Amino acid sequence: MFLEELSLTNYKNFESIKFNFDTKIVCFVGLNGVGKTNILDSIYHLSYTKSYFNPIPSQSIKHGETFFFISGSYRINDKEEKVLVSLKKGEKKTIKRNNKLYKKFSDHIGVIPLVIISPNDRNLIIEGSETRRKFIDGIICQTNKEYLRILIDYNKTLKQRNALLKMFYDNPENIKKTIDIYDNHLSLNAEKIHEKRIEFLSEFIPIFKIRYKELSDDKENVEITHKSDISETKNLYRLLKNNLDKDLRFQFTTKGIHKDDLKFTINDFSVKKFGSQGQQKTFLIALKLAQFDYLSKLNSNPILLLDDIFDKLDDNRVKQIINLVNEDKFNQIFISDTNKTRSENIIKMVNKSYKIFEI
Repeated sequence: MFLEELSLTNYKNFESIKFNFDTKIVCFVGLNGVGKTNILDSIYHLSYTKSYFNPIPSQSIKHGETFFFISGSYRINDKEEKVLVSLKKGEKKTIKRNNKLYKKFSDHIGVIPLVIISPNDRNLIIEGSETRRKFIDGIICQTNKEYLRILIDYNKTLKQRNALLKMFYDNPENIKKTIDIYDNHLSLNAEKIHEKRIEFLSEFIPIFKIRYKELSDDKENVEITHKSDISETKNLYRLLKNNLDKDLRFQFTTKGIHKDDLKFTINDFSVKKFGSQGQQKTFLIALKLAQFDYLSKLNSNPILLLDDIFDKLDDNRVKQIINLVNEDKFNQIFISDTNKTRSENIIKMVNKSYKIFEI
């Protein structure tokens, strides 16, 4: 998996720019605000069909323009692959692979595996459960199309059930006659999703612990605990029935796998409440490297994006990270940093195959 060429038109702060890549490690350096992260985000866009940093597609269009265009040429198993992402104001985004238009964006997920490590990852710790669910679901979906299909179906049914709760919140007797079909469908899909999440975490957590151990010199014990409404009952249908009155009061579905969460701890203490900035950052980097390892086992080695991760980490820990990602299984790594000298000195110590672009 190797990105050989990247071209951007009217993407965020770039009017038109083109890059050719022929090294394992590529580094973009420059002052804050010049667009280093935007370049990494465009590479993410080509893999996931969306921005990592902004959920509103139209805001990726350069100010004053009416469209954006991203083009990437890849070398995958000695075969050339070209991916194009474009958006015009007032129209739907389009994704093409080798000039063939995708009907469903979900068909592209997993074609170009990629892992990003960014300061934004802190949201995994400080924000609500939805962010952590999306993290594990995103990994599973890259390797399991059936899981992606079931998850989309579950969320669609959940949206319909919530709409029904809002419509009939003041008429509970009528809703009881019609909501059963949604409860049955949610329950069937929830069982499959729950089972796959448990299976995934049983493989993922040991990988994560190994990565954290490497990054922290084995000084701390870490744990990830899965919390789910249906861990004990295994029966979402009964939970939905028992909580219908509560759902009607709140006008949304209060129980289900859409409420699953992950608890992160270091030495039995909450990472969110008691972890230092360095510990939190190490925890997050270990999570993302474990994501890389998991995907590598089931797919071709992903592209790795390291966005401004060197701040708030001591030199020794930075060196450990670069040594880890210099392993043979890491095909191509893109780094952004504000300090050219720091980046070049670190990279030189572990790999001579690198290129630095000053933005």
